[in-house]
Amino acid sequence: MNSAFSNLITIKNCRIHDSGRVKLPKLDWEMKSGEAWLVIGPNGGGKAEFIKGLEGQLEISPNELTVEQLSSGETALYSSAFSQKGSIAIVSLEKAASLIEEERQRDESEIMDKEDEGRTGRQYICEVLGGSSKKGAPLPPIASRLETMPQIKLCGVEKILDRGLRYMSTGEIRRTLLCRALLSGAGLLILSDPFAGLDAESRRILLEFFNTIAKRQLTLADGGTTGGNASGASSTSSGFPRIILSMERWHEIPDAINRVVEFTEKKISFCGSRDEYEKIVEASRQKRLAEREEQKKSFLAELNKIRENNKALSESINNTPLPPSLIKFEDVNVGWGDHHVLVNLNWEVKPGVHWLLRGPNGSGKTTILELITGDNMQVFREKVSLFGKRRGSGETIWDIKKQLGIVSYRLHVEYRMVGGTELQDVIISGFHDSIGLYEQATDFETAAAHEWLKLAGFQGREHQTFSSLSYGEQRAVLIIRAAVKTPRVLILDEPCHGLDENYRQKILDLLETIADTGTTTLLHVTHDPAEVLECEKHILELHPDQKPMYRIIEES
Repeated sequence: MNSAFSNLITIKNCRIHDSGRVKLPKLDWEMKSGEAWLVIGPNGGGKAEFIKGLEGQLEISPNELTVEQLSSGETALYSSAFSQKGSIAIVSLEKAASLIEEERQRDESEIMDKEDEGRTGRQYICEVLGGSSKKGAPLPPIASRLETMPQIKLCGVEKILDRGLRYMSTGEIRRTLLCRALLSGAGLLILSDPFAGLDAESRRILLEFFNTIAKRQLTLADGGTTGGNASGASSTSSGFPRIILSMERWHEIPDAINRVVEFTEKKISFCGSRDEYEKIVEASRQKRLAEREEQKKSFLAELNKIRENNKALSESINNTPLPPSLIKFEDVNVGWGDHHVLVNLNWEVKPGVHWLLRGPNGSGKTTILELITGDNMQVFREKVSLFGKRRGSGETIWDIKKQLGIVSYRLHVEYRMVGGTELQDVIISGFHDSIGLYEQATDFETAAAHEWLKLAGFQGREHQTFSSLSYGEQRAVLIIRAAVKTPRVLILDEPCHGLDENYRQKILDLLETIADTGTTTLLHVTHDPAEVLECEKHILELHPDQKPMYRIIEES
């Protein structure tokens, strides 16, 4: 057999399961050297379970063969050249969320009587280079040389190595995770939705990285390895691991991909060449375009019906007169140590004026939103007014939050920590601004939750738990939770993270409709130009390390 095309992973007639509960009942798939694989499919279709099986979070076991299968010579087996501990690393939205959860659990600010900055990027990366994860442990000698390493430069993390993980933006955390994975010595790297939340420059860096590594490995024979086991599973002579890419959207796929496996309804719905799958994608796109207007009309009619049914409930929540100014920042400065995030920011949001916030990763977009939501305590020393009142002038956080709907990475992390909450209770919690539900829901609230879940495609799943959903499905539920009470301001920090094309279009339709009502004002952060809404004519554009550090743009 040509060594350039030897099997690295073989899954034949296997199931993926956890503690006896089957997640994917029947699986046949092979990965050979000389192949660059894309794993794709709709939210909840089985893609996430497949990735967890490869990583080892779920078990992959051969199915028992029937008498007929045995007599026909069929086999069932699972073999992987990446079976050694630590030989597979994954970089995903879920891993980033887990890292933030971990940092919160390690936070000792209360007992230290000062802010605990937590681990820096340098400390976290060095944990796979001979360092320790224990608090206060000394760094290994290699820590002082990180800036010289090609993996550090490739991921663009040189300038954030000494920043605390909890002070990094979503994109910066993702790049730090990628860098650590590259340096871990893993033979297989799984990138799950790697471009979600990344600015244009970060996307360019990552795309160049993937194409460079994947194309090089496509031309290498399996024998050209450096270290690792005899199978050649570890890094090739390029010094980098083999890669599997898992993504929601076809339009972002790197050129180097040559094989595709698609999961739908918990089974493989396509497995073959990129060219073959591209034809299927195009046919599907044409079909969606033909049906688009009719589906949109039906969706919007149902949405308006729900909003009318729940109008009284929404009005009971927002029962005070609407002030002429919703949000006002006056010479706001935010940072920590010598790092300045916002410098002399002056900005005002008036009712019905929808804003797009844009700028590179780490420029302060999420910081602005967290000053509004109260998740950044520096708000109390700055001149920030919400709904006509200066923050810290006597209003409670609940007075503020009952007028806000929020979709953010922080909220998603917090909800993952109470993941056993049923979906109907997640939606109802939007009326109470709580993480989880801690009081008896009214019949009206329960009925409203069921209507919203049906609209989002979760009919009949009201009692499923939040943790049982894929990351993209979780995000869809949180968006519905934010919209359910018709808030005065809807804060959207990368709302379409992890959403497949179908969910993404539904959510964008939902946001357009909310904007058209005139009762809710949108503040929207996104790096994807395709997600910018027509109503977002006002732009707050951030330029870190420049003077001034922001520009206000009004488009016609």
